[in-house]
Amino acid sequence: MKTIVDTIAATRDITLEQLQTVLSATDTAAVDYLYARALETCRSVYGNAVFMRGLIEVSNHCKNDCLYCGIRRSHASVHRYRLSEEQVLECCATGYRLGFRTFVLQGGEDGWFSDTVLCHMVQAIRNAYPDCAITLSLGERSRESYRQLFEAGANRYLLRHETANAAHYASLHPAEMSFDNRMRCLQDLKEIGYQVGCGFMVGSPGQTVETLFEDLQFIRRFEPQMVGIGPFIPASGTPFENEKAGSVETTLRLLAIIRLLHPRVLLPATTALGTLHPRGRERGILAGANVVMPNLSPKDHRKDYALYDNKLCTGDEAAECRVCLDRRIRTTGSQLVVDRGDFRE
Repeated sequence: MKTIVDTIAATRDITLEQLQTVLSATDTAAVDYLYARALETCRSVYGNAVFMRGLIEVSNHCKNDCLYCGIRRSHASVHRYRLSEEQVLECCATGYRLGFRTFVLQGGEDGWFSDTVLCHMVQAIRNAYPDCAITLSLGERSRESYRQLFEAGANRYLLRHETANAAHYASLHPAEMSFDNRMRCLQDLKEIGYQVGCGFMVGSPGQTVETLFEDLQFIRRFEPQMVGIGPFIPASGTPFENEKAGSVETTLRLLAIIRLLHPRVLLPATTALGTLHPRGRERGILAGANVVMPNLSPKDHRKDYALYDNKLCTGDEAAECRVCLDRRIRTTGSQLVVDRGDFRE
């Protein structure tokens, strides 16, 4: 397998057969070599820096009914909320004091957040924190909406493609959602000028090695600035509540492969990894990830933004979480930095 890892690193490409070999490998030394090459590749571009993104979950209202999602439209027991602009700015103020220089506004596809409302919010953050990056993760919108938000001051947009296979996409989403529209959104975002993030769940129902190969090839072609992957975790009250969770080990191997395929990518060690394994985020860093996204949302709403069960750190104060995470990241030989953490061209 060492030869395969070296070939992937040299060519920045992977075959289906190579992917199958890497994902099924049982030789611990060979897997460790994969992680070591990925970590070396990451540090050759970004040094030992790990970048913080302050996550602000602005709303758990959503018009969509995705089969895997804990805040899906038809989930009647979800306690719905949305944050005001004042609350969002308070979260930013807390985050800025703690060293965050990127704020990520994440939410369901909530029609209350019109272009007017969001543009005003983005402009308010931009005016208050001109040295910070503003990332949005608010789902599918029109090209004109994305353009207005970009002009208001947003720098980045996260929109997981979920899967690069149209049939698999249809099996995860309601009929009114379209694979082609998801791809249209990602292309629009890139053309407008955002730093764009895509990604997928590892172990989602119906996923195969073949669909994962399609995901990796899509990432190679699209060349996003960010890729967010994490293990699928079932959410109670959804059609997939009894499905098996994704594998931490498979997720780590895919993180390493993505780092080798796209050395400059900004790659989070996700909360989902930390939810399934007590050192999941640290292991992600050691497999080539270089971003973490602690939660700056108001503490009394974090439990309501439950995309999956048993989400990590829903009770921590932001400052508590920041200190804990700093200590954890240092155990990997990396360092949390006060930096926007922009993509290196």
